[in-house]
Amino acid sequence: MSATMQVSRRDFLRTGAAAGGLVLAVQLPGCGPRAAEKGEQGTASGAAKPVFEPNAFVRVGEDGAVTVVAKHLEMGQGTYTGLATIVAEELDADWSKVLVEGAPADASKYNNLLWGPAQGTGGSTAIANSWEQLRKAGATARAMLVAAAAQEWGVDAAGLTTDAGVVTDPKGGKRADYGSLAAKAAKLPVPENVPLKDPKSFKFIGKQSARVDTKAKSMGQAMFTQDVKLPGLLTAVVAHPPRFGATVKSFDASEAKKIKGVREVVQVPNGVAVLADSFWPAKQGRDLLKIEWDESKAFTQGSAEILAQYRELAAKPGIVARKDGDAEGTLAKAARTLEATYELPFLAHACMEPMNCVVRLSKDRIEVWNGEQFQTGDQGALAQAAGLKPEQVSITMLYAGGSFGRRANPKSDYLLEALSVAQAIKGSAPVKLVWTREDDMRAGQYRPLTLHYLKGAVDGSGKVTAWRQRIVGQSIIAGTAFEPVMVKDGIDVTSVEGAATTKYAIPNLQVELQSPALPVPVQWWRSVGNTHTAFAVECFIDELAAAVHKDPVAFRRGLLAGAPRHLGVLALAAEKAGWGTPLPAGRARGIAVHESFNSYVAEVAEVSLEGGKPRVHRVVCAVDCGIVVNPDVVRMQMESGIAYGLSAALFGEITLKEGRVEQGNFDRYQVLRISEMPKVEVYLVPSDAPPTGVGEPGTPPIAPAVANALFQLTGKRVRTLPIRV
Repeated sequence: MSATMQVSRRDFLRTGAAAGGLVLAVQLPGCGPRAAEKGEQGTASGAAKPVFEPNAFVRVGEDGAVTVVAKHLEMGQGTYTGLATIVAEELDADWSKVLVEGAPADASKYNNLLWGPAQGTGGSTAIANSWEQLRKAGATARAMLVAAAAQEWGVDAAGLTTDAGVVTDPKGGKRADYGSLAAKAAKLPVPENVPLKDPKSFKFIGKQSARVDTKAKSMGQAMFTQDVKLPGLLTAVVAHPPRFGATVKSFDASEAKKIKGVREVVQVPNGVAVLADSFWPAKQGRDLLKIEWDESKAFTQGSAEILAQYRELAAKPGIVARKDGDAEGTLAKAARTLEATYELPFLAHACMEPMNCVVRLSKDRIEVWNGEQFQTGDQGALAQAAGLKPEQVSITMLYAGGSFGRRANPKSDYLLEALSVAQAIKGSAPVKLVWTREDDMRAGQYRPLTLHYLKGAVDGSGKVTAWRQRIVGQSIIAGTAFEPVMVKDGIDVTSVEGAATTKYAIPNLQVELQSPALPVPVQWWRSVGNTHTAFAVECFIDELAAAVHKDPVAFRRGLLAGAPRHLGVLALAAEKAGWGTPLPAGRARGIAVHESFNSYVAEVAEVSLEGGKPRVHRVVCAVDCGIVVNPDVVRMQMESGIAYGLSAALFGEITLKEGRVEQGNFDRYQVLRISEMPKVEVYLVPSDAPPTGVGEPGTPPIAPAVANALFQLTGKRVRTLPIRV
């Protein structure tokens, strides 16, 4: 689709879509009608200038509009809706007057409380780390507005009530909306330790409400990186090396420069960049580049060779990540043992919006516009690369079209690439870096290829007496700024999470890790280590259950006696799925339960074979994520996680051949189609525990649930992903 056609379609959506729907408007900094063109910071659309800002998260305008400043990225997971709900609850706001604005990069105000002095979104932490913070922010603002009314009316604040953005004196019959009280409230001291609501009186939290970003996205008004326009802006695409570790030896850009609209061709550390007036001439120019690559240090192995090496490593002891009892001794003496090896491939993140970034460079400042996921890391990396201080780097956080971890790159790869292009042209123009889908898949970052070798022992009564698990896979943390904290005694905690942390009560349990170093770039992928550990653990549990002729649900119950929240979701999912009841001929059920990001999820998959290929008809999911802020968003994220995990289980695979990535687009990297999506039922476990993550925990159980169902159906074990039967 041409750039002209894209603009026309967006204009059509702005004016032609049906009116209606949402009670919550959304506007981001730098995203007003002309703010992105002028490079300005904007305020919430439709709101009067804020006159009351009691803290970094809440602003009240004289028209009563309440702006919630969101420190976390909205990349499709419903973060803005959840954060706004928490503030609106304690503030007793008028929901129709609540707006959401993305926070600037400023860790002193907007750090992720679970990460320490760093601002960013990831690890399913947005709601969990903001829960108490935003409740206090909203409650503080409410207390000050009530105090302002009490002062104006000369009454006791304790006798006043609030609802829907209005303070009321029940005795005196007076009412005042928040907007009329904002200026007076702004002059009052900010109170400390304001009491929070009793959850029994919640009006918004736990209730169904529409997502706040739906209208803007449906109407074509939401601002993504591709929508940013700045005076003189040039679009850049980069020709990356065909193999990891290769570099540019020489290049000829004579033909590329003949393309109308191409303005510059420059070498950058990651390849050769073509800059043009828009994407298409830049892409055409890149296609005409003649580049000679220096591959003397390039990686030339394929996936088959890597797996062969991993199998050799799995035959040897690794570094011990967890040791309970004497697994080795018990296995050596056991009358009956079982062994299995599980193999999982490299995976691409494959988010709908490939990597992109807008950078404007000046002598003493860097300005960035993008779907920003890791503000502090990117701010520091950009500043270091330019010889500036972090505070000289401003980042405007726009919407992102998905991420699944990709935009929070520990090495700030695509942002530094955008900066390198701007530096190569000496800051003469703002640069919009655009990666194509092929760039994203062939020059991106991957979920590591991983191998698990497990050996278990059972006694005559059918009890598991020993479990040894050897994990082989690249560390995603080694070589990053996180290594000092997240790699301990050679153990990358993200490599063993979900395995070394299992709650299955096995007296002799040992988990080991081998972390071979490869030049293939890897990083976290939705649910991180749990994405592969859950598959190995939950499939092997099923194998052990079958070996002792026990029902998979009953077998798990026996091993999870001391894990009540695991048992809760296991029982609920099994009940709602009709576990143990007859199914139509040719169908079978499989189950898996897993904890990740402090949430507990069990899933039952109902599967058949159609044309010799797996078909998932129904998935029943039970989730315990503490207090549910917005039930619909939780259900959406469970459905999303299941769809994402199914794509990986059934189709997902990045393969290398002689060091080259073989996949480039969705023709060879297949994802789940709408027609292949099963019916998904999500059930929420009532809880009074603080909220925990929902963006990632839905993904880990689906692959083992499907694999276990296929065994029930065919009698054959699935030990390699993607599934081939």
